[in-house]
Amino acid sequence: MKSLKTYSIPFTGLKLGKHYFEYEITDAFFAEFEYSLVKKANLLCKVELEKQETMLILNFDIKGTVGATCDKCLADYPQPMDIHEQQIARFSDETMSEDDEIITLGKNDHEIGVAGLIYEYVNVALPFIATCGNEGNTEYCDREMLENLNKLSANDEQTESTDPRWEALKKLK
Repeated sequence: MKSLKTYSIPFTGLKLGKHYFEYEITDAFFAEFEYSLVKKANLLCKVELEKQETMLILNFDIKGTVGATCDKCLADYPQPMDIHEQQIARFSDETMSEDDEIITLGKNDHEIGVAGLIYEYVNVALPFIATCGNEGNTEYCDREMLENLNKLSANDEQTESTDPRWEALKKLK
């Protein structure tokens, strides 16, 4: 986790206003997180930090690709990512309830770590069902696997017979 120290922004010496930071997110970044869904990545994260009297507003712009596996043909392919997120951190010594989405920074805090936020934003942005694009028409797609799936699904349809209980419902049309 020591290498994630580079993803900390020291805000105490910054003047009020907007400040910009850039981070290259690669395989090594996700290797720091145990059980990470993402293993390969080529991302550029731009962070706009707006420092105000009572809070920090962080705007994240993450673009690039992460390595994914197609759920249909099982081929590895680069999943494009274009993520825009915002995080607010306020200065306060009061503890806030855990369900608030605002980070609380105490008077002893002098930097904010963005590694966990970047990790979370990328993982949440991954598609629930990953597909390598236009089925069978991309360079990554495993056409042989798709052919095998089509053969197996065609055999299943022929052997299925309709349940006689559904016949009464068909008459209702």
